[in-house]
Amino acid sequence: MPTRRLAVGLTPMETRREVVLHLADRAEELGYDAFFLAEGWGHDAGVLLAEVATRTNRITLGTGIVNVWGRTPASIAMLAASLAELSGDRFVLGLGAGSPPLAEGFHDVAFTAPVERLGAVTRQVRRLLTGQRLEPTAEPTTRPLKLAVTPQTEIPIYLAALGPVATRLSGELADGWCPFLLPLSGLDPGVRLLEEGMARGAPGRMLPTIAPCIPTAVSADPAKAREVASWWVSFYLVSMGPLYRRTLVRLGHGRAVEEVLAANPTPRTFDVPESARTLLDELTLWGDPEHARTALDRWYAAGAQMPTLTLPPGRPIEDLDDILESLRP
Repeated sequence: MPTRRLAVGLTPMETRREVVLHLADRAEELGYDAFFLAEGWGHDAGVLLAEVATRTNRITLGTGIVNVWGRTPASIAMLAASLAELSGDRFVLGLGAGSPPLAEGFHDVAFTAPVERLGAVTRQVRRLLTGQRLEPTAEPTTRPLKLAVTPQTEIPIYLAALGPVATRLSGELADGWCPFLLPLSGLDPGVRLLEEGMARGAPGRMLPTIAPCIPTAVSADPAKAREVASWWVSFYLVSMGPLYRRTLVRLGHGRAVEEVLAANPTPRTFDVPESARTLLDELTLWGDPEHARTALDRWYAAGAQMPTLTLPPGRPIEDLDDILESLRP
């Protein structure tokens, strides 16, 4: 039986540098295949991953993800080339369209045509990383430049995508697809969208690596596991914009979404009623370790090739260590 790949990921809300470094070390020690760090409004992910690269030897490192509003394609390409060289070609570049609060509220850039922006940036970054010159978006007055440090091996590019258009784009352009908060039942429809995108990509395109980012809430204490899983679902449905809600409605979970919204009239409540428990099972790995491992098996059976255990932010480091230990490959 082939070895199943498994990764660890952190959200932008995990801002404790010492915890990030510790978890990267533990992920390598425990045999995880990759460690992904998201960037939001805190630390620069490239700087932290550079530090992680000097402390590790085997594990793949990746941005999981950086948004396409805060850097130019050229600065993204420089970041990727530098981290690939520093890590000994262990780097994966994860890109995503981000959100209006991140683009407009933090980077002061209008959040317009996000999927088009994601595609354009991905194409430009790919050109630069493969030794080509930048493709000008307007009539240039100077000669377009190439990246002065061309990677010796191809750097994989993963795209975070939930909506149909963005998922098709992943099939067309990406080496990996890393949706966050995608329901388990949505994995197969997502793969079909990837295949549609592949058909319009370059000849010989292969299916991207299926690497869903799954919120994790594992504890020997069932009440604690339920509390953390409920936080994941309610927080993202109530406070993180309409994309996650729209995705779940499109995939047949509209009633459960309405029940979660009704149970959380303010952003400070984090409740998933029993009538909406299906969302806990569809969106998270939760429960005791045995229950969570069984749930992880279902993701592999549904087509996931490298699930990413997305760890809850701000939790005691002992709890996070317990999750890594209990679900180790």
